[in-house]
Amino acid sequence: MPALPTLPPTRANWLAIISLGVIWGAAFMGMNLALRGFGPVTVAAGRLGVAALTLLLILWLRGGLGTALPRDGQRRLPYLVAIAILGAALPFFLLSWGQQYVTSGFAGITMAAIALFVLPLAHVFIPGDRLNGRKLLGFALGFAGVVVLIGPAALFAGGGMEKWGALACLGAAFCYASSSIVTRLCPPMDSLALATAQTVLAACLMGPLAWATEGAPATLATPAGLALLLLGIGPTALANLLRVSVVRSAGPSFLALTNYQVPIWSVIFSALFLAEPLPLRLLGALALILAGMAISQRLWRLWSPR
Repeated sequence: MPALPTLPPTRANWLAIISLGVIWGAAFMGMNLALRGFGPVTVAAGRLGVAALTLLLILWLRGGLGTALPRDGQRRLPYLVAIAILGAALPFFLLSWGQQYVTSGFAGITMAAIALFVLPLAHVFIPGDRLNGRKLLGFALGFAGVVVLIGPAALFAGGGMEKWGALACLGAAFCYASSSIVTRLCPPMDSLALATAQTVLAACLMGPLAWATEGAPATLATPAGLALLLLGIGPTALANLLRVSVVRSAGPSFLALTNYQVPIWSVIFSALFLAEPLPLRLLGALALILAGMAISQRLWRLWSPR
């Protein structure tokens, strides 16, 4: 199945990825708070359940399933299942499990690896999304900023479980990168319907697993329950809708730039609200990350006449 052609990013695309950077950066703080009251599988299943209900409500208000789902939906089912697993169910679990052993700021930092994973995948599968010297330089600068932010000893600073937690977060990054490629390859479909379908499928996968492994939560009327509710509405439901829209219009390599912002916001939120250490390297890392974004996407041309 040929992919949709990659179009130049619009100003709306740029606004969307800036918004996604802030929302997803805050998600790691939310997971930290939710894990104080629930197990990692329950956190993954709970945010998916809330997101599925939110997107179904939005879809119903817009006119219902009948106006959004294509008649030949069966040929999209394999794509939707793959996106549900790679873009939601598996990475949500990996991040929730990993954040038991690493800080929320560190978990957010690992999301910058998505850009590196996307590069070779997009080069192979996405027409018009090829590697070139400018993109390689931009992504290299951005990732250098992430390395500066982490520091050389961050990964192996603690015990063995911290290392496994970090690897789980990196595994989630690879899942997100793969999901972006599959989303791009999916046959044409309404963005809201696509986001809703994948979220509902992922919730159906994780809900029974959470019940079987961790049981029913004792109560949701806690700060952890509020964090789980907000996780489902913002970083899962609304952000998923934005993500699908950007991938379908501007391509997965452009969306990957979001993940150079996520580390910055995750560190800022974790320092301000969770009292996690704020690295002094932040400003230097931010400069490198923004330089990488500007070079890889020719940011200086954004406001030029078209």
